[in-house]
Amino acid sequence: MSKNVLIVDDAPFMRMMIKDILTKNGYAVVAEAENGIAAVEKYKELKPDLVTMDITMPEMDGIAALKMIKALDPEARIIMCSTMGQQAMVIEAIQAGAIDFVVKPFQPEKVLEAVEKAFMQ
Repeated sequence: MSKNVLIVDDAPFMRMMIKDILTKNGYAVVAEAENGIAAVEKYKELKPDLVTMDITMPEMDGIAALKMIKALDPEARIIMCSTMGQQAMVIEAIQAGAIDFVVKPFQPEKVLEAVEKAFMQ
């Protein structure tokens, strides 16, 4: 059975890139969200197996959304996506319960490595 993934990023191009990497490798992208508020709503509705979460987004950033999702479901698997230079935010995200992080621009092997690691936990 394929694993269901929610992709959260304010940039449609970034969502498309992650979706392409995941679907080519047997994962089912069940939904996409463009900000943290939409991510929390979609998580409640769909209960995906994994969330890829951008850190910097309008309306609600990825760290706030991560904390809200973890409060709803302590078992939630969330991988953060960041650009270089966001180390402090990545550390905060890991402390808040993120499993791993991948750095933009995405390298398919790094994304898959993080996803596979998330499902081993």
